[in-house]
Amino acid sequence: MKSFNMPVGPLHVSLEEPMYFRIDVEGEKVAGLEITAGHVHRGIEYLTAKRNIYQNLALIERVCSLCSNSHPEAYCMALETIAGIEVPERAQYLRVFADEIKRVASHMFNVAILAHVVGFESLFMHVMEAREIMQDTKETVFGNRMDLAANIIGGVKYDIDAAQSAYIISQLDRLEPLLLNEIIPVYETNATIQSRTRGIGRITREHCIEYGLMGPVARGAGHGYDVRTAAPYAVYDRMDVEVITYPDGDVWSRAMVRLKEVAASIRLLRQCLRDLPDGATDAGPLPFIPAGEAVTKVEAPRGELVYYVNTDGTDIPARVKWRVPSYMNWDVLHLMMVGEGISDIPLIVNSIDPCISCTER
Repeated sequence: MKSFNMPVGPLHVSLEEPMYFRIDVEGEKVAGLEITAGHVHRGIEYLTAKRNIYQNLALIERVCSLCSNSHPEAYCMALETIAGIEVPERAQYLRVFADEIKRVASHMFNVAILAHVVGFESLFMHVMEAREIMQDTKETVFGNRMDLAANIIGGVKYDIDAAQSAYIISQLDRLEPLLLNEIIPVYETNATIQSRTRGIGRITREHCIEYGLMGPVARGAGHGYDVRTAAPYAVYDRMDVEVITYPDGDVWSRAMVRLKEVAASIRLLRQCLRDLPDGATDAGPLPFIPAGEAVTKVEAPRGELVYYVNTDGTDIPARVKWRVPSYMNWDVLHLMMVGEGISDIPLIVNSIDPCISCTER
């Protein structure tokens, strides 16, 4: 059987982001690959030590647009830990609300791209149209469709009144039946989706532990780690968080985890609105941030996002460091792709929900 080497990229095979692969091919099958990163390295971690703590909020939110709320939230939590700031209960609920509305939009985007890669364009458009319900909701509540700018040190800078709450519930009432009655059943039963995704790019729970995999990639292989239940933050310890797992570890399982997590996030959004207490949305004027260090973590749409912040008593952090879930998820492509067909490469890459922006920060 003839062997040859084939470049893939740097224009991404699923999304228009630059990541370069060199694939070893035997016949029509992938025999090995080499990943070359760094095409869009921006040096954001370096820049955080050149800006004050307020400027860094805007900078960090722009690491990635799909999980943009998770980065400033973890950053704020670290500074609040160092300074001993107690975040009001209402602000904690509003942080959870912003988290979950971003999770819905992020997951729906990924499963829509899966349909696009398969060639099921009508399904792609249907999912994206349904996702617009959440995009419109974000624009109404936060003023932005992607970067919400919801978090500040000590709380949040937005609030939800009775009229907005009623509007959000009406939007959820529009989205939920579309998801449960139309979108999920198609992914569960459609022959085209099934034939292109079942048994493709398989990994095991043991692989997840060995590679440190996070988020839907791990939960799609039966590894049920979720920061919201394993190490609850904000008010997740009071929420009915459902950890969704599938056992097969293939492309289809990872998509189904995301779809079921969208349904679970909709329930969490309803719970936030139902249980939202009265009170302040922030802790008041920011106190002095002393020298110290803290490690915090949140469950971003792609998995566990860890932040380390070190301060020296000035308003400029001495060090800000984060570990993103995409970094580990990229590495397992070495297992997922070997033995699969060349035509399956875009599906497998998309199934890890790759974030080049987070990885090449």
